[in-house]
Amino acid sequence: MEETKERKDVLNEEADREQTTKSQTEEAKNEAQTKEAKNEAQEKEQKDKKQPGKVKAFLKKKNIEISAKRYFIDAMGAMANGLFASLLIGTIISTLGQELGVQALIDIGTFAKGVSGPAMAVAIAFALQAPPLVLFSMLAVGSSANALGGAGGPLAVLVIAIVATELGKLVSKETKIDILVTPLVSICSGVLLSMGLAPIIGKAASAVGTLIMWATELHPFMMGILVSVIVGIALTLPISSAAICAALSLTGLAGGAAVAGCCAQMVGFAVMSFKENRVGGLISQGIGTSMLQMGNIVKNPKIWIPPILTSAITGPIATCIFKLQMNGEAISSGMGTCGLVGQIGVYTGWVNDIAAGTKAAITGMDWLGLVLISFVLPAILTWVFGQICRKIGWIKEGDLKL
Repeated sequence: MEETKERKDVLNEEADREQTTKSQTEEAKNEAQTKEAKNEAQEKEQKDKKQPGKVKAFLKKKNIEISAKRYFIDAMGAMANGLFASLLIGTIISTLGQELGVQALIDIGTFAKGVSGPAMAVAIAFALQAPPLVLFSMLAVGSSANALGGAGGPLAVLVIAIVATELGKLVSKETKIDILVTPLVSICSGVLLSMGLAPIIGKAASAVGTLIMWATELHPFMMGILVSVIVGIALTLPISSAAICAALSLTGLAGGAAVAGCCAQMVGFAVMSFKENRVGGLISQGIGTSMLQMGNIVKNPKIWIPPILTSAITGPIATCIFKLQMNGEAISSGMGTCGLVGQIGVYTGWVNDIAAGTKAAITGMDWLGLVLISFVLPAILTWVFGQICRKIGWIKEGDLKL
């Protein structure tokens, strides 16, 4: 009996040991599975973290910087330069040829105006630091976008050239047949986008511009203030007022208000800062750009008050009293006194209106309005407002020094 009992005890102990071993094995297995799952989750998490890093590194390698500065400041500013070097200068040359009766100048101007789309697109690609094959491919893209965009062609060129340039940069030097692949991707993507989007973008931009011009005709006083102040501010900011006016096809009475706002900023800052910057500052800001004051504006925004107040006054004077209209190229509306482009644009519009039979002749009132709005009133009003700001301590000595 005792042996049987001992044997049972031994068997029970062995069973308990087996059960314990089994439990420990299962626990170890579960722990291993848990650890393996945890490791897999960590590896996946690290992989997910590395993925954006790889994309970011690739974009950096391709010099693709997705930022407002690159697309809305650098690209838009370059587009304005492209417009200036083709459409605007071509218009000035052809107008000069018409006035002097020189056919060669008319032909030169016509050829220059004919390449405005390619000029804008190449300028944009240059600002985006595109490699040569992408840069040259933008000639076809700009031509298609500008032609299919109609009156809103410049905006269509801006949007489509940016996309096509970045796509071209993505594939540039990624294959052994780069000389075929890069132009193929750049041109095909750009032209296909032009065919699909340029008419839509063009109509939208044209509609906005038409709305602004219609509102200015309907409410010349209030819209004269708004258009003058907003376009004038855009001129001084590191964005392109000329490109904005061109994109919206801003002409007519609204174009005249835009000219007034730009002149208020440029002539205003030039005269107001004469004490600090003398003749050099007068010329560089008066027929150059008021953007030179942007650094000082960041330090003391109050120096911007005098020219903005001036633009709020000269805008409605232009629209309500002198009926000043910009019937030349829309880009001239956003140029102010820069190279006297705004004034040449107004004069070109007068000539075009006479040729079209919508204007009998250029009157003394026309010239008086142009001179007062462009030069005299901005100089006097901004100087007066500037003196007031100096007296109350808003503008201090050296705040306007370039």
